Amino acid sequence: MNKATALIVDDEADIRELVEITLSRMGLKTRAAATLADARALLAQQAFDFCITDMRLPDGNGISLVQQIQRDHPCMPVAMITAYGNAQAAVESLKAGAFDFVSKPVNIETLRKLVDSALRLRKGDSRDAAQTAGLLGEHASIQNLRAMIERLARSQAPVHIAGESGTGKERVARLIHARGPRSQAPFVPVNCGAIPAELMESEFFGHIKGSFTGAVKDKAGLFQSAEGGTLFLDEVADLPLHMQVKLLRAVQERAVRPVGAESEVPVNVRIISATHKSLGDLVAKGAFRQDLYYRLNVIEVRTPALRERGADIPLLAEHILARLAREVGFGTPPQLTPPALRQLLEYPFPGNVRELENILERAITLCDGSHIGPDDLQLRAAAPAFAAPAPMPENAGLGEHIEEIEKQAIRDALEKSRYNKTKAAQLLGMSFRSLRYRIKKLNIE
Repeated sequence: MNKATALIVDDEADIRELVEITLSRMGLKTRAAATLADARALLAQQAFDFCITDMRLPDGNGISLVQQIQRDHPCMPVAMITAYGNAQAAVESLKAGAFDFVSKPVNIETLRKLVDSALRLRKGDSRDAAQTAGLLGEHASIQNLRAMIERLARSQAPVHIAGESGTGKERVARLIHARGPRSQAPFVPVNCGAIPAELMESEFFGHIKGSFTGAVKDKAGLFQSAEGGTLFLDEVADLPLHMQVKLLRAVQERAVRPVGAESEVPVNVRIISATHKSLGDLVAKGAFRQDLYYRLNVIEVRTPALRERGADIPLLAEHILARLAREVGFGTPPQLTPPALRQLLEYPFPGNVRELENILERAITLCDGSHIGPDDLQLRAAAPAFAAPAPMPENAGLGEHIEEIEKQAIRDALEKSRYNKTKAAQLLGMSFRSLRYRIKKLNIE
């Protein structure tokens, strides 16, 4: 492969020289410019594989160069050099389309990692995006989402994924990671609402031996575990305020301080967050920090609800049934009868694609093996969102009380396991077969 060529744009001679020397030692050819005009002249003369530019230049703002490169050379990654502590400038550059940013004074190791990631994008990828994105559907919202994933995969900007429960937010995060230059590094998902508040700092940032009772050895945190890759903060709205402060510093400084440590540890991690709640509303109520919101929500992606793309239900159902049939050893997947398909098309799916999977998993167990009819689907009228449980009648017997407690325990386990029945059974301490029997007997949706 021919040597990659980098364009370096900075009016400070010492920074230009530092970046040139670093990139030359990495095997890159370099051209340098001190002004926007010089940079644009070089871009007109030859092709570059990478560009790094200062934010402030004598004849304009580096963001205008980022925008020009995005328009005229969309496959060229461009990084921004920002002043130390200027978080707003960093966010603006990422929103304009910058691949990543580095703060002054430029850290050589950070710069090398940034350039390595950027150059991995130039290798190209012949795979068809629509085929490999893993999001089935022909609705415009899904086509737009697939295209957005391809664009975001080429960036290191923090992404926030908004959408209802069951719409595939984690899948979108995994695809952004898998399609980008960090794909060979870890993807570390964490449910922010599932970590006890007193353990959060240790879980996120790690701790050193003896820092608190029970810390019998050093432990790496989630940030360190995701080094070089992506940290996915699911249900980020559930973070308590004291942890939001610490997370903000980690995101801004790209460093974490393990519990009990005297110094910070640099981390190279891309942050993708998600929640089914409205972060904007929580900011307005004072339940979520505005500064953290702006750092996490540099680019927002929305996953559409299934009811918004009902025409995709037949395709999704066919795909899900084929997968379930393989898992249970069916030779040929059972087919939905026209009345059953009509029921699915008319159902509002408050639980979205996850609920569709759950319904079809139940139906494939109940059907005759070749066809799935309306009775096999066992659809119920959708309950209103966040409906309060009905109070138990005063004359309800002990058996009914126990049954209600059992139902609630199973629902809680299913919710915690994201409706993965194998994991739910483990949480409840029973076999998968027993759980499936109890779900059917208790008529749990």
